[in-house]
Amino acid sequence: MATLPNPLPSLATSGLGLPPGSLVDATLDGPWHEPLLWYADGPADLRDWSRLRAAGRPLGLLPVLVTGGRRDQWPEEWDLCPDHTSYPGDHDAEEVLAGYWTDYAADEVAPENAGSDTDGTGPGTDGTGSDTDGTGPDTDGSAGPGSWPGLAPVPAREAAEDADVAAAGLAGVIAADADAWLGGARMALVPARRSADIPAAIGWSGPMNHENDVARLCAVLRSWEDRYDARVVVLGFDTMIVSVGRPPATAEEARALAAEHYAFCPDNIDQSPPYDLDVYAEKAVLNQEAWSFWWD
Repeated sequence: MATLPNPLPSLATSGLGLPPGSLVDATLDGPWHEPLLWYADGPADLRDWSRLRAAGRPLGLLPVLVTGGRRDQWPEEWDLCPDHTSYPGDHDAEEVLAGYWTDYAADEVAPENAGSDTDGTGPGTDGTGSDTDGTGPDTDGSAGPGSWPGLAPVPAREAAEDADVAAAGLAGVIAADADAWLGGARMALVPARRSADIPAAIGWSGPMNHENDVARLCAVLRSWEDRYDARVVVLGFDTMIVSVGRPPATAEEARALAAEHYAFCPDNIDQSPPYDLDVYAEKAVLNQEAWSFWWD
């Protein structure tokens, strides 16, 4: 992964006025050659996010809330894997999502959208979902129900506020009652130039059972930054919360984005109620200013 100079080793002389905290260099393979992040020893304050973002960004540091979750697992126990992380800019978001969709989405196609099969089991004539000419789910090679639908369009609505202001607002809401949300949340600083790259910058392994190079997911987060004014606000051992400055405002926009969410994090639908992609689009995507993800 391409990197810029890491300001964390000189954090003590940076003038940031940080509360007591810890530098983390612990990884799955032993201590890293430099700190990966700093995080506070105590709970986040309502004003911490905005203050640390303004002071840290010129140094190449961005804020994120970290949570120990219900198991009290803080970053030293996250099995970070920076040595296995590539650079987000080396990956194409649509290619990443299309690959995941091909691997995971076959069972998520609703029967009413499944095409004209004869026995109700799927697009293939034998119920397996396979085609005979190798071109795709339909026998004529056109896009079928199991095909990747493509990236969702940019919402027609305009953002109500600046994306970083929206992120600070969500961080403040969480900090005000972090125990109720997350079992505790603390401020952290990560050497990254854009929010989407924060997981890659620390070699986060939360989605390990879905993807062992988190930079590929960060490429998707970059695309969501561009289309939805998204920002990474919270990371836990295997959880992520993203603020959304410009969420989908129509059912059609929400359904299109829900397909991306499913490819990005199948466990959000496969292992979480309501276990249905269309209902997920309505309840968790449409007009929602925060998206939560969890990987088993």
